[in-house]
Amino acid sequence: MSADTNQANSKLINETIRDVLETGSAAVLITLLDSTATDSNRLTTGAKLLVKQSTEKVGSLGDAELDKAVAAQANTFLKTRDDAKALKVGEFAPELQGLQNALILFERIEAEPHLVIAGAGHVGASLARLAALLGYRVTLMDDRAEFVTRELFPSNIERGIDLVVAENWSDAVRAAIANGRGVSVAIVTRGHKQDEDCLRAAIVANPDYIGMIGSKRRTNIVLDKLREEGTDDEKLLSVHAPIGLDIGAVSPEEVALAILAEIVAERRGGSSKPLSQWRRA
Repeated sequence: MSADTNQANSKLINETIRDVLETGSAAVLITLLDSTATDSNRLTTGAKLLVKQSTEKVGSLGDAELDKAVAAQANTFLKTRDDAKALKVGEFAPELQGLQNALILFERIEAEPHLVIAGAGHVGASLARLAALLGYRVTLMDDRAEFVTRELFPSNIERGIDLVVAENWSDAVRAAIANGRGVSVAIVTRGHKQDEDCLRAAIVANPDYIGMIGSKRRTNIVLDKLREEGTDDEKLLSVHAPIGLDIGAVSPEEVALAILAEIVAERRGGSSKPLSQWRRA
């Protein structure tokens, strides 16, 4: 592969990565780390191929069969929790004789996860701070302007929290969720009416995760109301209500931890079980 071709591929890949991040989708950047132990003189160390979640390919590693094999492996890689992984071709495509020792790097490309928090009371504010600390893009909204002032979130990490005055809960939630990709929604408002408005809007927007705070009785009241309105039962069953994992949380900060632990587990495919459980099996 010529230097000019590599340069053109790199430019196109960079443009596509920007598009992937802006649209909230995902892709895998594949780099040929080492081709010295192969029988092919067509391969150039450093060559790149980008495989989008839609399976669309941009760029090339210099061999059509290799491109096809790594694209299939990219789809498998996206289903894991790994951010990056290096594999020899022989580990996933042993049929490619002469290329089995080529070393390939797979890197996940996706926008930072986005947490939309409806309700900026003690739990909502604590959840926003914790999520920001974990690297989430955070949107915190409330219909009470005094709860979402910048003075309440002055630290460097907190300055990244997007504070929204929700003049209309439904409109504010829909706008924050946008296309829903990579978005989790935590509904922690102060009342049934606000919960209903937020949940109704969130279900329509279809984010990756929706959770709602409250007792079993309170959450059932809201869910039953939406069911009576004709909301699809399958969508209601997907709502995490009450929100969070059972860690015996009491303080707002502990409740925030329980909520974010569930959100991370859902995003990463975790079991939410103790890591030490195997010792007692």
